[in-house]
Amino acid sequence: MGRYPNSGGPIVRRVPEGDDRPRLVCDACGFIRYENPKIVVGSVATWEGRILLCRRSIEPQAGFWTLPAGFLELHEEPAEGARREAEEEACAEIAIDALLAVYTIPRISLVQLFYRAHLVRPEIAPGFESLEVELFEPNGIPWDSLAFPSVTWALRHHAEAPDSGDFAPFTNPVGDVGDYRPGIPAHR
Repeated sequence: MGRYPNSGGPIVRRVPEGDDRPRLVCDACGFIRYENPKIVVGSVATWEGRILLCRRSIEPQAGFWTLPAGFLELHEEPAEGARREAEEEACAEIAIDALLAVYTIPRISLVQLFYRAHLVRPEIAPGFESLEVELFEPNGIPWDSLAFPSVTWALRHHAEAPDSGDFAPFTNPVGDVGDYRPGIPAHR
């Protein structure tokens, strides 16, 4: 499993004293390396009622539509990460309006924060992770070609949320933990 760089001791997986689950522990010095969930940040960004979607150029789910979203960087605020992802994937400048939802995908230890946002200007273009980008009317969303369950959830929650922004953030639909099969549309 490797060695801890500070002491040179072997790293083993065991339950440390006072804990209740296996962790990576240095046998020489007792240092515990915690493995924590990854955080994804993204947005449901609109322009005059139309919703920004990106067709993925990368796996998983290449060729399927998604919201601009990706992993939060170290030392980055979540809202700033959502703005950065919109710029990277759709060359879009967005302004954050409110936190829309917090979703969890336990199978892959993922926490997702989606914001409700609006485009500052309507110019968009595919970034390096997108084959194409488009502003969809709500009744034109390609529901059968969405990449991930959380994209479906966020779009539905966006439609349910009052325009006033006066709502508590949404969470996973009851009983849904976001499982999907690669290459299969996320429509539920």
